[in-house]
Amino acid sequence: MRSITKGRIFGVLLAVLLLFGCSDFRKLQKSTDWREKYDAAVRYYERGEKSDYIKASILFEEILPLIRGTEEAEKANFYYAYCHFHQTLYVESAFYFKNFYETYSRSEFAREAMYLHAHSLFLDSPVVELDQSSSEEAITAMQQFLNRFPNSEYTLQANNTINELQIKLEKKAYSNAVLYKKLSQHNSAVIAFENFNKDYPDSQLNEEINFLKLESQYLYARRSISTRQKERYELAIDFYNYFIENYANSTFAKDARKIYDDCRKWIDETAAKKEEVDTNSN
Repeated sequence: MRSITKGRIFGVLLAVLLLFGCSDFRKLQKSTDWREKYDAAVRYYERGEKSDYIKASILFEEILPLIRGTEEAEKANFYYAYCHFHQTLYVESAFYFKNFYETYSRSEFAREAMYLHAHSLFLDSPVVELDQSSSEEAITAMQQFLNRFPNSEYTLQANNTINELQIKLEKKAYSNAVLYKKLSQHNSAVIAFENFNKDYPDSQLNEEINFLKLESQYLYARRSISTRQKERYELAIDFYNYFIENYANSTFAKDARKIYDDCRKWIDETAAKKEEVDTNSN
C-alpha cells in the first residue's frame, strides 16, 4: 500500500479550515474539554455530510492521543477510519481500518474494519495499465479476511472483489506479454506467455496466448544464430502440437499451420543440406 503522507491530509484540512473561518467549529477546536470535542465529532460523523466527515476527522485526530485506553477510544478510532473512507481517501482508510482491527481485535467492529481495510485497498487499485502491486495487496488482504470470517455478511462481496482483481491482474499479465512481442523481444515474450499459462490456467485468453507463444518462438528461431536455430524451431513445433491438440478448431489454426510448415521446411532443408555435405565429404 502506498504510504500516507501527512502533507496530503493536512493540505486538505487546511483548505477546509480556511473555509470554516471563525465559526463555532473553530471555537470547538480551541476547547480544552476532550469530551466536548468527542461528542461534537460523533455528531458531525453521524450527520453524514462530506463537510461533516472532514470536521469529525479533525476533531477525532485532536483527541485520539488524549483518550487512548478509554471506553470512547474504540468508537473514535473506528469513526476516524470511516471519515477517511467517506472522503474517498482510501490509502488512509485502509491504514486506519487495519490499525483498528489489530488494536481492537475483540471489538464488535473488528470484522467490519478488517473487511473495509481490504475493500479500501480494492478501491485504491489503479487501472490495468499501471503497476498492480496494490491490487495484489488487496487480494491478499481480502483472502485473509475470508480465512478469518468465511461466513460473514461480506463473504459474497469479498469473493466477487477477489475475482475482479484477478481479472485485472490477468489483463495486466496479458498486456505485458504482448508488449514484449510488439517490441520484438521474442524470447522474453515466450517466457511471459508461459508464465501466463502457469498463473492463469483457466483463463479464456489461453487460446490466443498459446498461439502468440508459438508465433514468438518461431520468430525467435528465425532470428537466432545458425547453431541455435534447429533446437528453437523444434521447440516451436512442440508448441504447435500442443496448440492443435488443445485448440483444433481455433481461429488461429490456419496461421499456426503456416508457422508449423515453415518450421518443418527449415528443419528438412537444413537436414538435406547437411546430408549432402556429408556425402560429398566422403
